[in-house]
Amino acid sequence: MESVLSKYENQITIFADYLEEFPDTDELVWILGKQHLLKTGGTGPSSDAGWGCMLRCGQMMLAQALICRHLGRDWNWEKQKEQPKEYQRILQCFLDRKDCCYSIHQMAQMGVGEGKSIGEWFGPNTVAQVLKKLALFDEWNSLAVYVSMDNTVVIEDIKKMCRTLSLSADTPAERPLESLTASNQSKGPSACCTAWKPLLLIVPLRLGINQINPVYVDAFKECFKMPQSLGALGGKPNNAYYFIGFLGDELIFLDPHTTQTFVDTEENGTVDDQTFHCLQPPQRMNILNLDPSVALGFFCKEEKDFDSWCSLVQKEILKENLRMFELVQKHPSHWPPFVPPAKPEVTTTGAEFIDSTEQLEEFDLEEDFEILSI
Repeated sequence: MESVLSKYENQITIFADYLEEFPDTDELVWILGKQHLLKTGGTGPSSDAGWGCMLRCGQMMLAQALICRHLGRDWNWEKQKEQPKEYQRILQCFLDRKDCCYSIHQMAQMGVGEGKSIGEWFGPNTVAQVLKKLALFDEWNSLAVYVSMDNTVVIEDIKKMCRTLSLSADTPAERPLESLTASNQSKGPSACCTAWKPLLLIVPLRLGINQINPVYVDAFKECFKMPQSLGALGGKPNNAYYFIGFLGDELIFLDPHTTQTFVDTEENGTVDDQTFHCLQPPQRMNILNLDPSVALGFFCKEEKDFDSWCSLVQKEILKENLRMFELVQKHPSHWPPFVPPAKPEVTTTGAEFIDSTEQLEEFDLEEDFEILSI
């Protein structure tokens, strides 16, 4: 990434806001002894129709987590009602612009590191890994994103990642727990206290070979009952949906396959949010028609929420003879050591994640992204 950033840093940071003022040309422009390429993004897709549905579903799940984080799980959207400023900031995280932290541009480009070309369809696990990486650059929401491995959630690793130090006013506000130094210890208990970094927990699963195994149905449905639930990513091959609940043996889902026009920030700094919400009523499908590759999502704002989730999993999920996933206390000894993910040491803006030779253009059309209003 560093080579990409250094190669295109000048052209992106200087011209990002002014490209429309220059002609569309392949010629280089020279300024103060440095060359810059004006024509950027002409080779990339101009729409995510046909390949972006799982990315949009990942955005929906993350948006629901951010609503729980800033507005509370009981918050409801009302059309044409003035919304809190946190709501507008959440919307701006998902605008279809390359400088927005969870834009389709950033997700598609970050997917390259997961072996997915721009314009290629993502699976649930790939989207989970992409969100985990992008969250490292998102200081405002400050989420800890944990993606389980080998169908196993490790309590010890999550607490190591989420427990941080909230220090006194003359020190940085948040540090990993293990970074407590002897000098901080010498200041006594008033100098710091343990805090919890809000957790986005994603559990990718394979619930069968070619179709979902019926033995997992009850456990899968139990996950939607949990107060920490963010639903599930899944659907059918090359056709993703965001599942938010169930009724009997039918899953309730939001469908991102509705073409929308590009939306940007207005002059007053707000975003027209009409297309960010459900234009069509939620749909239903029989749970046995679900592709077995899914990813469950959960949000734990406080440590007590995570502890409660663990209790529910032990009671409702681990009681089954054929378990949907495992929940263990200690890090497995045969696994590599767990190292909490950290932001790479680069001093760049979100816009610079995109390699200009492959970047996506500002979209004229995109698949639907919806924030729950129910």
